[in-house]
Amino acid sequence: MASNKISKNTIIIGAGPIGIACALECRKNNIDYLVIEKGALTNSIFNYPLNMHFFSTSEKLELDNIPFISKNPKPDRNEALEYYRRVATSNELEINLFETVIDIQKEAENFSVKTNKASYISSHVIIATGFYDIPALLKVPGEELPKVTHYYKEAHPYVMQKVAVVGASNSAVDAALEIYRKGGDVTMIVRGKEIGERVKYWVRPDIINRIEEGSIKAFFSSEILKIEPLQITIKTPDGIKKIKNDAVVALTGYRPNFDFLKSSGIEISEENKIPKYNPQTMESNVSGLYLAGVICGGTETHKWFIENSRIHAKMIIEDLKK
Repeated sequence: MASNKISKNTIIIGAGPIGIACALECRKNNIDYLVIEKGALTNSIFNYPLNMHFFSTSEKLELDNIPFISKNPKPDRNEALEYYRRVATSNELEINLFETVIDIQKEAENFSVKTNKASYISSHVIIATGFYDIPALLKVPGEELPKVTHYYKEAHPYVMQKVAVVGASNSAVDAALEIYRKGGDVTMIVRGKEIGERVKYWVRPDIINRIEEGSIKAFFSSEILKIEPLQITIKTPDGIKKIKNDAVVALTGYRPNFDFLKSSGIEISEENKIPKYNPQTMESNVSGLYLAGVICGGTETHKWFIENSRIHAKMIIEDLKK
């Protein structure tokens, strides 16, 4: 092995809940591992809206039977950050934060992993990078304007502003309701005919009622055509409309980094961009390279989440021990 490369049995890319779960399994099985994360610990959860509540109950977010105690029926962002932080620190997990993996290449029986800080060599690599880093763009003129964002943190900047919220998913609905209740003038632009069916069951009636009473305006079967500093142009079933606008919160979804997967040698289907892997072991078409978590779903990001992909960690470690 090259002397200038750090040697590890297993490199885990991504320090979200599933990456942490993989690290816990490695630790229990005395496997020499390292987690590499380009941002903060559980970076995606850190970037969630400040007041976000999970769809799942706390026990379904637990890792390795470590209790997750929440004061709410559905835990919030801060509780999740505290839980996963405690799991990582109390178990003294080997995690390098704010280090970006640039390249993974299979070299004979090992992997060469290059980051912006170091080079590594390992027998196995687990990719658990999620999907939250690359937003699905509107691809319309004006999307690059400062008033446009694809992430929502809190309502305060939108008080007394005319805000267009694009989308009808959980994140879009939460943002629309919170901005409205904090004093923003909210208009929703929805490509579909109604609010998404997968919106949290205790929130969906709320947004529908606010729209029906006129507190929140909504254009269904509609899309933005152009964004300008003082207005947006939208296409609706009733024709083209221009409406005054101060800010656009485009919450139209996110996607995994498919280019990164392809450059690592992973095959991706044309339909839904699902990477090739063995569902029994989570090993990709590249021997020794595993996938874990939501990244396994391609563009179908609603199919995998923490509670149903925690098991990936055990499946992977059991296989790579063989």
